[in-house]
Amino acid sequence: MDQVIQTVIIGLSNGLIFALVALGYTLVYGIIELINFAHGDLFMLGSMVALFLIANVFQISAATPPILLIGEIVLIIALTMVITAAINVSIERVAYRPLRHAPKLAPLISAIGMSFVLQNVALLIAGPANKSIDNFLPTANLLSAVGITSVSVTLQQVFVGMVTLPLLFALSWFVGKTRQGRAMRATAQDPDTAGLMGVDVNRTIALTFLIGGALAGAAGVVQILYNNVTVWNLGFRFGLNAFTSAVLGGIGNLSGAVLGALVLGQINAFSDRYLSANWTNAIVFGVLILVLVFKPTGILGQQLADRA
Repeated sequence: MDQVIQTVIIGLSNGLIFALVALGYTLVYGIIELINFAHGDLFMLGSMVALFLIANVFQISAATPPILLIGEIVLIIALTMVITAAINVSIERVAYRPLRHAPKLAPLISAIGMSFVLQNVALLIAGPANKSIDNFLPTANLLSAVGITSVSVTLQQVFVGMVTLPLLFALSWFVGKTRQGRAMRATAQDPDTAGLMGVDVNRTIALTFLIGGALAGAAGVVQILYNNVTVWNLGFRFGLNAFTSAVLGGIGNLSGAVLGALVLGQINAFSDRYLSANWTNAIVFGVLILVLVFKPTGILGQQLADRA
């Protein structure tokens, strides 16, 4: 039983990372109905940017004082989010906006092309080998303080929740309560009518990519601090899980993306522990196929009206 609980905890941590990436997929699809296949590779670049800042700029180690460590991590998260947000907005402006009124296959192919571009940028900068950092976060079992030793919760796992949950709640508030959030929802429903009502559609779409890119950057920081390793093709696995999460929950539905990510996190964790890590991607693809065949709108359904 303790092993099952430990697996659930690991799955929850992985699921929260998937959720940050999945929200980028579902935001973009909800606004312009584009599956942005480059998003997983943007997350990968975010993890590499974070690794560079940690190892070469701030030179963080286990000897770094706790107060300074907290400040540097917050700064690394902010800088990485700014960089990945800027990259994502640039991608939208260069690769997607000129194709907005083209047949839907054209921007889809452009997204696949941008995915390969980002992968090759990572290869050029970092090379094909895994890049790792030393773990400078304490690895002690936090539950031992209350006498629980059979199940472990580390500061790394708590850190995932401390970064991810506030961002998820902030995004939900922004989309649901702010003027720009209403503009995003209006553009998702009908961009032409939204434009006639005074919404700057181009700016709204650019804002969507900016938010999605920032979330991918935050997820990249969380990933490198949780797993301590990154590599040029990291975006494939996380992108696959994030996209499947969005489809599973109901692509275009923010709550559905988070729910789907938490479910996929558990599937990954239990597959890795009780089956084999070699089977995990096949199982994720199997889940994706089953969802598309039997419930293509996902668990919570798509909140957006279909466009003509």
